[in-house]
Amino acid sequence: MTLALCMDGARGEQLNGLLEQIMAVYSVSDDETALANQVEDFLKTQSHLAVRRHGDTVLASTNLGKPQRVILAGHLDTVPVIDNFPPQWLEPGDPRIREDIAAAHPGERVMWGRGATDMKGSDAVLLYLAATLTNPTTDLTFVFYDHEEVSGEKNGLKKVAAAHPSWLRGDFAIIGEPTDCGIEGGCNGTMRFEVVTHGVAAHSARAWMGSNAIHQAADILNRLNAYEPQTVAVDGLEYREGLNATLISGGKGTNVIPDECRVHVNYRFAPDKSLAEAKALMMGAGAGAELGNGEHVATGGVFEGFGIEMKDESPAARPGLDAPLAASLADLVRQRTGREPLAKLGWTDVARFAALGIPAVNLGAGSPLLAHKHDEQLPESDLTLMADILEDWLG
Repeated sequence: MTLALCMDGARGEQLNGLLEQIMAVYSVSDDETALANQVEDFLKTQSHLAVRRHGDTVLASTNLGKPQRVILAGHLDTVPVIDNFPPQWLEPGDPRIREDIAAAHPGERVMWGRGATDMKGSDAVLLYLAATLTNPTTDLTFVFYDHEEVSGEKNGLKKVAAAHPSWLRGDFAIIGEPTDCGIEGGCNGTMRFEVVTHGVAAHSARAWMGSNAIHQAADILNRLNAYEPQTVAVDGLEYREGLNATLISGGKGTNVIPDECRVHVNYRFAPDKSLAEAKALMMGAGAGAELGNGEHVATGGVFEGFGIEMKDESPAARPGLDAPLAASLADLVRQRTGREPLAKLGWTDVARFAALGIPAVNLGAGSPLLAHKHDEQLPESDLTLMADILEDWLG
């Protein structure tokens, strides 16, 4: 199968057709190759684009000699399927259309299935723009990348930035994360780590001979329960933080006092903090816990005294809305939708562009509240709205 754009169809039909085609390709993280192949083949048919590939990340660029370059990026992978693949269009009145979507988009078809919102709707728009924007006001680089939904070490955008930094040169970037076609600036940072307790194994009939590591974890949970999430204002946008246990493991048998317990914790922190500052709040400055270097004792912070083993970390990104290109896009979005920029509460790859010195925002089709849900769905008018905004801004 090869992606195709029906040049004889109306624009809405073209957008819907591209969405149908990429939705039909299973692309859960670690299985993006088939979709990356099709995207590469499609982009290579566009004579105005120079196409490059690294792993399962595909880039296509114009080289028109314009004074500025805008990067438009979307990830190809999805989270795992939950009885929501293969996808299908839902006609108006179908009971599977969510009440909130039906109320906001009466009489409209809805694409249902894994990836509709996060973020194949935006990918379809970017593919359409790559094919049809042959004389934009800035040079363009389109990036379709793999492994966004898993640990950062696999991220295709990260790998391109390390191996081919010149491929990502630009003055401004847009990530097609779902935002209801509004602008969400910056993003919270994220870190994942395990808080570890150690005990002494013994027979549960003679528990006094051991020390129960799971019981010791009660203090970890108490500290988590006592934590009060903060809302932090950064450059006019409000970022809500979060600190949560997401996994817990311990024990080796039903009649054995456990000698170890691990509580997996996820900290989401506002972009007023660096990664080092966020770590210090959790485990104290100088604790020494880094990715891949095993367990270290927290010298301070929320989990002082407990063992810490880092699992993943990504910095936050400030909004970047003071950049001229960002400001002009925000003005256009405000005119078209009436929406003011909001803070992106989840982590996104705007942080990678920020680290490269490139201002970036999130703007994409679909509701961020439906990302990863079993009833993930996208009203078709979101495709045309996103395409309208970007065509007018770039063309």
